[in-house]
Amino acid sequence: MDELELANQAINGNEAALLQLLHLYKEPMYRVAYSYMQNEHDANDALQEMTYQCLKNIHKVQLPQYFKTWLVRIVINTCLMMKRQQKRIVVTDDLQEQPQNMSELFELNDVISLLPIEQQELIHLKYFKDLKNSDIAILQNIPEGTVKSRLHKTLKKLRQFLGEGGTS
Repeated sequence: MDELELANQAINGNEAALLQLLHLYKEPMYRVAYSYMQNEHDANDALQEMTYQCLKNIHKVQLPQYFKTWLVRIVINTCLMMKRQQKRIVVTDDLQEQPQNMSELFELNDVISLLPIEQQELIHLKYFKDLKNSDIAILQNIPEGTVKSRLHKTLKKLRQFLGEGGTS
């Protein structure tokens, strides 16, 4: 059976065909993941996530000839997501710094909880969900300029709460 027939059967719910395709494309998908992640462990994690996403969303593939392209897109998106998450996590070898960083994180969380709920949501979307101002504007159904001004006011208020002054 050729790849196109396997893809067509997989899209129509044949799990054996899907597993056969995943096995067939394992090596090229690993090379893509490794090229992004630059280490074996993270590349394997990306492949594992790709497999999960594939099993979960196979019904969304419309044309069987684009199955491999669809898989590559999943791997790339997974790798980019993992890289963004890794940027947020700063690992240090100094064990003395970590408790201080944790206490600073808890302090920051306490200060954020002092803000009105709308401002807490804005901080969460911008800095914890890593959304762009334009995406936040769409989510909240407000102009992008309003997002920027609210974010500026919120950050100014946070600086005051943290004792860093309100000037910016």
